[in-house]
Amino acid sequence: MTIRNKAAIVGIGQTEFSKDSGRSTLRMALEVVLEALGDAGLKPQDVDGVVKMGANDDIFEIDLLRSLDLPNLRFFNEVPHGGGAACGTIAMAVAAVAAGMADVVVTFRSLNERSERRFGQSSAGGAVGGWMQYNLPHGLVTPAQWIAIFAQRYLYEYGWTTEELGRVAVLCRKHAATNPHAMMYGRPITLEEHQSSRWIAEPLRLLDCTLDTDGACAAVVVSADKAKRLKGKSAYIAAAAQGTGRRAEMMTSYQRASLCRLEEAEATAKELYRIAELGPTDIDVAELYDHFTPMVLMALEAYGFAPPGKAPELLGEGRLELDGDTPLNTHGGHLGEGYLHGFGHIVEGVRQIRGTAVNQVREVRTCLVTSGTAVPTSGVILSKEPY
Repeated sequence: MTIRNKAAIVGIGQTEFSKDSGRSTLRMALEVVLEALGDAGLKPQDVDGVVKMGANDDIFEIDLLRSLDLPNLRFFNEVPHGGGAACGTIAMAVAAVAAGMADVVVTFRSLNERSERRFGQSSAGGAVGGWMQYNLPHGLVTPAQWIAIFAQRYLYEYGWTTEELGRVAVLCRKHAATNPHAMMYGRPITLEEHQSSRWIAEPLRLLDCTLDTDGACAAVVVSADKAKRLKGKSAYIAAAAQGTGRRAEMMTSYQRASLCRLEEAEATAKELYRIAELGPTDIDVAELYDHFTPMVLMALEAYGFAPPGKAPELLGEGRLELDGDTPLNTHGGHLGEGYLHGFGHIVEGVRQIRGTAVNQVREVRTCLVTSGTAVPTSGVILSKEPY
């Protein structure tokens, strides 16, 4: 028994993405939740479940309860580990619906990451304790520095250069440039511009790193049976899963067997394909978490689109373009549209399934959406119809 095709995303909401939203994270969360409910033909009074990302530590389910005058929450949950949690919120919502613990579950992410919080800044402030005490002496105090360790090893072991990282950035910015919602709308980049951008933490340059974004997204999950009775086009959830691998940490699990492989993503991929009864060749569109360019290459390999060390060849051969075998990050991703810890990828996945995306891929039946890498992670496979 699995959760395959037991639930569907029936509504989505999204604010503008900007450098200064001018409003609180709670207000933006309420905006997108109401938009998502309206998109599904539902009302706040229909909601009886909320799943939030643990990174939204300034908003709680009871804040939505009071602000939207929800009658009662039968199910509420929180998924930790930052960017690894986005698809995990969908997994928890599906589990609740499939188990009969809730009928209408709202999931969301709301963040003023540019105007209030800067996740890319140093984590060295305050008392030194826990895992950080082992990284501070080496100057590893920012996400870019943590990921640079993985990136340097990947390039060395497989003989690639930073140009391969640049091709990821160029592709995402290309898709963002034609997406009016994207922060980088109308602003594509060339490989030469990537190579001339300043170093952040070698081998990562500025254009290898995610954007700082203010904004919010939401999704509404109901049972597959209920979805058929609602007004909108549903994105059925063929699979949803989480994974840690054996040696998980928060972007610093350097003691793993290989720094060139994402064991948490490999574990998640195995479970997703098992539940969905699909494989990598059955995926029509891939929306992969792209906080840093090298992790996109490793994620492509972890999810089976290329053998270890061969992901750069997909870019060189054009197989990830909109008309390629598996179009990648069709909205521009974190590198081009905006950074909401992966929730924008979920929204784009639903649009691709519905056929309403700005950069719509032809004949989309399935879409893989993944969450953060080098942390405990999650993923979903969306489908146009149950099968």
